[in-house]
Amino acid sequence: MFDTLQDRLADLFKSLRSKGRLSQADIDATMREIRIALLEADVNLNVVKQFVSAVKERCAGTEISRALNPSQQIIKIVNEELISILGGQVRTVRFAKKPPTVIMLAGLQGAGKTTLAGKLGRWLKSEKHSPLLVACDLQRPNAVNQLQIVGERAGVHVFAPEPGNGVGDPVQVARKALEHAERSLYDVVVIDTAGRLGIDEVLMQQAADIKATTRPDEVLFVVDAMIGQDAVNTAKAFNEGIGFDGVVLTKLDGDARGGAALSIARVIGKPIMFASNGEGLADFDVFHPDRMASRILGMGDVLTLIEQAEKNFDAESSRKAAEKLSAGKGSFGLQDFLAQMQQLRKLGPLSKIFGMLPGAGQFKDAINSIDEKEVDRIEAIIFSMTPAERDDVGILNGSRRARIAKGAGVQVSDVNNLVNRFVEARKMMEQMAGGKMPGMPGMGGGRAARKQQGKSRKRGRKISGNPAKRKQQEAERARGIKPGAAQAIPQTVDDFQLPPELQKMFDEQQRK
Repeated sequence: MFDTLQDRLADLFKSLRSKGRLSQADIDATMREIRIALLEADVNLNVVKQFVSAVKERCAGTEISRALNPSQQIIKIVNEELISILGGQVRTVRFAKKPPTVIMLAGLQGAGKTTLAGKLGRWLKSEKHSPLLVACDLQRPNAVNQLQIVGERAGVHVFAPEPGNGVGDPVQVARKALEHAERSLYDVVVIDTAGRLGIDEVLMQQAADIKATTRPDEVLFVVDAMIGQDAVNTAKAFNEGIGFDGVVLTKLDGDARGGAALSIARVIGKPIMFASNGEGLADFDVFHPDRMASRILGMGDVLTLIEQAEKNFDAESSRKAAEKLSAGKGSFGLQDFLAQMQQLRKLGPLSKIFGMLPGAGQFKDAINSIDEKEVDRIEAIIFSMTPAERDDVGILNGSRRARIAKGAGVQVSDVNNLVNRFVEARKMMEQMAGGKMPGMPGMGGGRAARKQQGKSRKRGRKISGNPAKRKQQEAERARGIKPGAAQAIPQTVDDFQLPPELQKMFDEQQRK
């Protein structure tokens, strides 16, 4: 979503790196480019003015003039101001002292409230809570059925006494849901309310009645991040009509310019609490302003990547794989590789994972061109092997490879490529795990390796084609000396040679 803004800022900061000191003209030009970049990203005009003014004021002070690296200092200032307009601090759900905690979702139709209810329920369940989803959207066709399906996929119970499709009273459903939650010991109630294509009195009144009846601990405004400035206008209308406590951004994985995400927290004065960046139920995270600012500036989001890895990776499996690599001797097989690859895929698409790494913006085209189907083909090839073949690819002869290719629906050349690449990668990983990377300082392959290679070359010297030199080598062999070794050991006084400078001094003394 922030690709265009990220590219503009990256080019701007790159042009500053060559400057030792920044003049006032440099600062003015930089602020002008930042202003244009933010406006092109559809950021609210007032937010842009506040942002540029704050950055310019800090850059004009001693903070930049005394900096040894002004480009890094400007990036630091821009990063801090971005964090500020995104809300500054992380804000999560305030749970009630006496359960159940009531969370009400509000927003326009199409913003993704129903799907988000399932994502929020799944997240609450992962945080050791017992959530209950409540179907209070009784207007939109099949909204109740959709929530039931989403709840089932998320593993969360759904309270839906009314069929919907225009039948039932949402306020009564909300009241009964709270009674049911207290009886059944659910500690969080998530209410999915109806939306409209636009702001109208019916929508506002219904949301206000549900809020008055349930007295929610949190009212979350769900907004589609792809609708630009309309997101800010809609948020204003909802805040004035019923009021809300926090914002949830959906569809952050879209290709819109992202201005809503950079505007809504500052304009409305309400924090962004959660962000949804995909269609899967797991594509839901607590919103971290500092991490989002880091991603916008192309510095990656390593902390989120680590958190996701901790949730999805099997530590015991990873430990065993590392031990096999350290042991060497080919004990790390394709079955181990498949297990690690499947754990990696739990984090999401590979393009998304690599996009979180620092500096990933430089390889954006390569990352976006990653073919997830290629990973599927690799899995199919490995699944077509027997356990013995996965453990030891050395037994894969021609007939076995042909059978595997037929079972996976690929060519034999695809099987050969996978096996060859795996063997080479395993060899490198084993060397790294054993601290024996050749040619790298401190890894057992530097000067010692070159010295050994030099000895090998000397041992392998052949007899010269020059008759005089060949005669000398044959004489050395007869005396039991390796060919070439005698060159460094003078055999007679005539063979002894002084260093050039000493020889020059000796000759001058002789002439005198």
